[in-house]
Amino acid sequence: MEFIEPTMLVILGLVAFTAGFIDAIAGGGGMLTVPALLSLGLPPHIVLGTNKLAASFGSSTAAFTYYRKRLFNPELWKQSFIATFIGAVTGTLVVDAISTEWLEKALPLIVLASAAYSIWHKMPDSEGNVLPKPGKCLYKKQWGQGFTIGFYDGVAGPGTGAFWAVSSMALYRINILLASGLSKAMNFVSNFTSLVTFAFLGHINWVLGLTMGVCMMLGAYAGAHSAIRFGAKFIRPVFVTMVSVLAIKLAYEAWF
Repeated sequence: MEFIEPTMLVILGLVAFTAGFIDAIAGGGGMLTVPALLSLGLPPHIVLGTNKLAASFGSSTAAFTYYRKRLFNPELWKQSFIATFIGAVTGTLVVDAISTEWLEKALPLIVLASAAYSIWHKMPDSEGNVLPKPGKCLYKKQWGQGFTIGFYDGVAGPGTGAFWAVSSMALYRINILLASGLSKAMNFVSNFTSLVTFAFLGHINWVLGLTMGVCMMLGAYAGAHSAIRFGAKFIRPVFVTMVSVLAIKLAYEAWF
């Protein structure tokens, strides 16, 4: 493993704290951490595995915070847990089979597409505090949503939290805080599942991942409490601007 300068670790730690804060509020922290890791010149598979290690710290902290505030009910989302787990394992195995050269060109485009989605997709207005009723209709939605987003998180990951929140509000007509609680719990499932798979495959830089993970955990704690108190709208303009600039830069370097 190559030596990593202390200054670079500090910079990555600050990026990770910011990503954890943003991810706990609106989702999409990976759109900061993935480009930051790619900018070090690490192989794409190592980038994805290391990001999963860091993201697992942040998503677990945020999920536990929402659970303690009674904004997430695990009993209702059992089918989502299973579907997300299967999707994440499948996606991680698929990405391991993809060539490094192809992945280097594809990852910046995935990050850019995720940023564009965040810019142009209007979050549905939902004030509902009522959770959906259990039944076949709910379970079908949970399986479709869980497997699809879990698979995406296993393949790439940037924007997963945002996709969970937006799709949950649209599918279940729940408010942003309930959707965020669900988002963080399922994001942790897919993050940890992919992390274990990447670790088995040897695609993790442990020094970077643990350093960023602790910082993401601190950021997620602050972000989750801020989301519960203030809401997410104040962070989105800065967030979208930052990830758009980073994604365009990476796409230019990869393709031109």
